[in-house]
Amino acid sequence: MENFVVSARKYRPDTFESVVGQSHITTTLQNAIRSNHLAQAFLFCGPRGVGKTTCARILAKTINCLNISPEMEACNQCSSCKSFNNGTSMNITELDAASNNSVDDIRNIIEQVRYPPQSGERRVFIIDEVHMLSTQAFNAFLKTLEEPPKYAIFILATTEKHKIIPTILSRCQIFDFKRIQIKDISGHLEKIAIKENIKTEAEALLLIAQKADGALRDALSIFDLIVTFAADKGITYKQTIENLHVLDYEYYFKTTDALLTSNLTDAFLIFAEILNYGFDGHNFLIGLCQHFRNLLMCKDEKTVKLLQVSENVQIRYLQQAKICSSSFLMSLLSIGSEADLHYKNSKDQKLHIEITLMKMSQLAFAIPQLSQLVDDLKKKVVA
Repeated sequence: MENFVVSARKYRPDTFESVVGQSHITTTLQNAIRSNHLAQAFLFCGPRGVGKTTCARILAKTINCLNISPEMEACNQCSSCKSFNNGTSMNITELDAASNNSVDDIRNIIEQVRYPPQSGERRVFIIDEVHMLSTQAFNAFLKTLEEPPKYAIFILATTEKHKIIPTILSRCQIFDFKRIQIKDISGHLEKIAIKENIKTEAEALLLIAQKADGALRDALSIFDLIVTFAADKGITYKQTIENLHVLDYEYYFKTTDALLTSNLTDAFLIFAEILNYGFDGHNFLIGLCQHFRNLLMCKDEKTVKLLQVSENVQIRYLQQAKICSSSFLMSLLSIGSEADLHYKNSKDQKLHIEITLMKMSQLAFAIPQLSQLVDDLKKKVVA
């Protein structure tokens, strides 16, 4: 039986062009290679799973490539690229500082720096999770990082930049990686699905991207999970919400319809159904506030683009937003956010949300009456 390779490894980018959602980083690095303005030390920092170590490896491979392309990409054909891809390159050294964080580990790196590359022009030292180094290890590293040999380049990667001592930061060129946008992640997943001949629904991929919270590696792990769950039947929205235990948009649309008509009975029944399915009340409350926020974004054409949903769901948001006033939605958000703050301190959390639904259901009556009162006062002032 053929060994399974997870998508995060199988489709790991090997060129700058294939890196997802970090064009501000890759463009800068390519320009630095083109103009031969490479720093002696780089610090790649940002959230998990956004491509820090991947970009470090691509940079290391590219600057040692013997047939680099005009676009400043590695050829993947020369002896240097092949040795890197096979994991046998002597010019690139990687250290996981999470498990090798002592002074002796750094001294070992410093000892290796003394030897020039046997082939190629550069020796690259990648230190992952560099914030895990001890203070003594950092101090032992300072002199070498400040005045390395011309052929040596250090690439440090970390998820916690604030833990790195200032004297290290001042010696590095710092690159801040950002969380990857939902559309970029879903687009990447779609390309992988096409390569793997897997049928998908756009809503399902967007949901996976939202669940990943800007981390592509997490998205690929979830993608593999759903593919296994689907068992060659394709990735559907229904299967995805079942597997990830996520509430369907439909519950939020129905709850809002009930609140619009002050139908407290329907609102209670919907909430009871959600609890019966095993969903947490707090998640429902957070999701409902997010739904109100999305409806508010639909009140203006300029902010509709801020919705990270599929086209079909966006149409539903636009339709419901037409029958909701801005003041009604802002009042719902105010009540919802206050309930969110006090949820954990409530002794009866189910009752807490039911009281919140009671308050929300009265807004459909209160808001029009308040608007009418304001209009009457304005008329009296003018008269």
